[in-house]
Amino acid sequence: MDLRNLSGARDAAVVASWPASAQECRRWCARDQVSARVVAGWSDTPDVVAYRAVVDGALVGYGELWLDDEEAEVELARLIVAPSCRGQGIGRRLVTALTAEALARHSAVFVRVWPDNLPALRCYAGAAFVPVPADDADEWNRAQPVPYVWLRYAPQAGPQ
Repeated sequence: MDLRNLSGARDAAVVASWPASAQECRRWCARDQVSARVVAGWSDTPDVVAYRAVVDGALVGYGELWLDDEEAEVELARLIVAPSCRGQGIGRRLVTALTAEALARHSAVFVRVWPDNLPALRCYAGAAFVPVPADDADEWNRAQPVPYVWLRYAPQAGPQ
């Protein structure tokens, strides 16, 4: 898998087409629907780096790093895998690649997941992410639309 910066409206249109329902879109990006223009615009946000995952020339995944230099941490965000590639380990490879990019910037790497998104929770656990302490999760969820499961990268914990 090659991780490359998102480039062009065509790639953004492909990524925007992947959510199969409003619920899936909401879990991915907190919107009921998303356009190519919106996806392309995310990387224009300061401290957001958008990536596309490519295998054998095909776009198979998308994800972002949200950089917080003040807190010396990175959040993995808006990860999604092409529907035809799900269940093949692409998600874990994407998480691993994005985590490596994040660690090149800061040693603290986090992700938030909808509590009922079991495939994502399994994927992150397999990539050495563990729940943050309950007090931290409670504090971080105060301003959130749902009570996310917050995870941190903990390689010493190993795959779960």
